[in-house]
Amino acid sequence: MAKDRYIHTKVFKTDIGKRYYSSTFYPEIEKTDNDTYIIADRETRLDILAFDYYSDVELYWVIAICNNIQGSIFVIPGTQLCIPNRARLGEIISKLETLNS
Repeated sequence: MAKDRYIHTKVFKTDIGKRYYSSTFYPEIEKTDNDTYIIADRETRLDILAFDYYSDVELYWVIAICNNIQGSIFVIPGTQLCIPNRARLGEIISKLETLNS
């Protein structure tokens, strides 16, 4: 099971060798009653949450997508965050792979 969010991002090269990447499409991650909900404090970071809940910092994007957070791993204190249940990771990653294959 691939966890790297860029594993299916296509890499292209121009005639002069410059590389560029295609867009990566992310699945919608709906919040459920079985997910964990927390309130962010001033030290909350998505990568640390991913390690705490999934034992893998690279899965920070799952929490970011679920909570519509873009551009930063830092979270505004007081923000309520949904952390998708670990049992859902396989399904979420499978959707990512399907969207970008």
